[in-house]
Amino acid sequence: MKRSEKDAIINSLTEQINSTNHFYLADISDLNASVTSDLRRTCFKQDVKLVVAKNTLLRKALENSDKDVQELYDVLKGNTSVMFTEAANVPAKLIKDFSKKYERPILKGAYVEESVYVGADQLETLIAVKSKNELIADLVALLQSPIKTVVSQLQSGGNILHGVLTTLGEKE
Repeated sequence: MKRSEKDAIINSLTEQINSTNHFYLADISDLNASVTSDLRRTCFKQDVKLVVAKNTLLRKALENSDKDVQELYDVLKGNTSVMFTEAANVPAKLIKDFSKKYERPILKGAYVEESVYVGADQLETLIAVKSKNELIADLVALLQSPIKTVVSQLQSGGNILHGVLTTLGEKE
């Protein structure tokens, strides 16, 4: 591979790393072509971009990026694929579901919500991570709860008062 081709790949990876909020590093070795194709289709359906890259080129791209991911340099051994996503926990769920059937992919590391996670044992933690939109929805629901209670109590009080007035009006 020529130096210009390597530079183009490094620049492309750096651009993707900088433009994506979350990415996962996984090992998809030992998967045959049809299983790898299924994995790529599943990733595409869930808006996850799967890229296989050489470790040396990926490391240079990580070094050139704006993100502080030095802890991930140690996991760049063997086969490495990168999963780029905007939803924080989608690739973790995808890895868990897919590895039940094929024992691969194996999580090597991840950069999620400006934090670095290293090792396959972090998979359950990554599945539990909520995205920014999910956290906002939870906050809105918490804020709406007391207001809904007050409104429903006022409505039920109004129904009771209306019933009492109707009953008193009918007595006369």
